[in-house]
Amino acid sequence: MNIVLAASEAFPFCKTGGLADVVGALCQQFAGRKGNKVLLFLPHYRNITRVSSLKIVPGVYLIPIGDKIEQASLSYINWGNVLVFFVNNRHYFDRPSFYHTKDGEYADNDERFIFFNRAVLEGCKFIGFRPDIIHCHDWQTGLIPAYLKTVYKLDAFYTRTRSLLTVHNIAYQGHYPYAAFRKAGFHPVDYTPYKFEYYGGISFLKSGLVFADQINTVSPNYAREVQKNSAMGFGLEGVLRARSDHFCGIVNGIDTDVWDPELDPVLSVGYDVAEVVKGKLAAKLALQQQCKLVQDPSKPLIGVVSRLDYQKGLDMAVAAIERLKNNAQFVILGTGDPRLEKAYQGLARKYPGSVSYSSRLDEELAHRIYAGADIFLMPSRFEPCGLSQLIAMKYGTLPVVSRVGGLVDTVRGFDGQNSDTATGFFIDNFSEQGIYNTLVKALKVYNHRPIWQRLVKNAMRQDLSWDHSAQAYLELYRKTMA
Repeated sequence: MNIVLAASEAFPFCKTGGLADVVGALCQQFAGRKGNKVLLFLPHYRNITRVSSLKIVPGVYLIPIGDKIEQASLSYINWGNVLVFFVNNRHYFDRPSFYHTKDGEYADNDERFIFFNRAVLEGCKFIGFRPDIIHCHDWQTGLIPAYLKTVYKLDAFYTRTRSLLTVHNIAYQGHYPYAAFRKAGFHPVDYTPYKFEYYGGISFLKSGLVFADQINTVSPNYAREVQKNSAMGFGLEGVLRARSDHFCGIVNGIDTDVWDPELDPVLSVGYDVAEVVKGKLAAKLALQQQCKLVQDPSKPLIGVVSRLDYQKGLDMAVAAIERLKNNAQFVILGTGDPRLEKAYQGLARKYPGSVSYSSRLDEELAHRIYAGADIFLMPSRFEPCGLSQLIAMKYGTLPVVSRVGGLVDTVRGFDGQNSDTATGFFIDNFSEQGIYNTLVKALKVYNHRPIWQRLVKNAMRQDLSWDHSAQAYLELYRKTMA
């Protein structure tokens, strides 16, 4: 199968969140299966990493953007069995960050990703690679399925090409004014509510949902939620219901080569299920020391690794942390909403022996938190799938999570009777008091060490790898092509 993945980010080259982890892992999974040839297309941002041996594809090709023409060129790298192509255009991608500055998103993001979408399609032709399927990810590549069904409909090169659009978070839609529709080069006859029109403008994500041959999102429960009402579907629930026969959920996995407590180079003492008590004790003491917390191996430690924004619900956790400061320690790593950053900085200053907050991107500290914490707090308002709870369980850290989205599909909540199967705790009442009550419940179980260790081993013994999910994607590819 000739597979093209198109995305705005992919680990280890460029990353702002879980999207990058998923795209990078899927590429390697697909390429590792016999009979697949896999290409990944990414923008050539200024700050891409691990590309010291880039090769240049000779020549340039042209991309129309409204009434002007932009030049695109390609460079590439062999990443295992994956060919990674970077779309070059300094005007659009040679910038300090991927999507925005501290003052907001780039004013020309519509043009930047119109350019990228067309550059992927023209780039395949430029290098002579005819894809069986183009797997698009989120709004930044949502126009590719639309182009295939409109502008490229009669292009013989793409006669057999089908498209799959994966929605990683429906809250991000790429909504732009009508002018972006014209810049993209679509015909005005297609500007209707059933195709491109969206509240007087264009949504790149809606365009993909309408025109893609198949659609999926990153967990079965989230697929159900986003079709129910506007609170979860963010205005696109009607489009998804109309396409329900072509819409499904496939839960994410994690890269177990990167996330493995037994072989993790960041940890001084690796551990598996058999050595989890010893390994987590060493990790906790090291984390307490690094974060300048009181070194007490018996003190339960609660970790957070997250963006600080509305979705993640961490504004609702501030009061619970303050109330529990004498019963537990907290290590929070994340950036985002300046008001939330200030709130957590305040807690850390006020209770330096009990609360630590780091407002930076720190991959090594994230690994240490997953390993050194006893409990992982994830009180999301909505969560398409979530990777953090999967990583936490892999490291024997029990998640306290909201009963939403993929958290329902991946965590088995402890109800007092199911210690042989439970892997975490659910926040049933999403409120400040509800978060507090669930943390108190988890801390009580923590003090019953035999039960706690049983839950820890349940969590660690799960198969959280990409194997099953990648196979489900390949089956969806075959269905899409059929």
